[in-house]
Amino acid sequence: QVQLVESGGGLVQAGGSLRLSCVASGSIFSSMFMAWYRQAPGKQRELVATINRGGSTSYVDSVKGRFTISRDNVKNTVNLQMNNLKPDDTAVYYCGASSNLHYYWGQGTQVTVSS
Repeated sequence: QVQLVESGGGLVQAGGSLRLSCVASGSIFSSMFMAWYRQAPGKQRELVATINRGGSTSYVDSVKGRFTISRDNVKNTVNLQMNNLKPDDTAVYYCGASSNLHYYWGQGTQVTVSS
């Protein structure tokens, strides 16, 4: 069983920055595929960024050049650095992890960007 705990959400003005963190426990973190998702009110959950065991990353087009996903295999943490935030980035952000053919979710952290 994998537990994921997110932190770092909050309220920020457009153009500002936030850094989300997700701490994982219960499995070998270095072997896990990690991702960040977000869900805005009335919309489906959207994949935002991924990072695999080797450190390769991918991003949805709307955040390319503004968001950076990274992992620290010593601290069992995946981070999402979000710069130049826009009101459309407002959502609940979730950490996801794949381990041993199971997928796990964190509880989510709210990000609100005011115009």
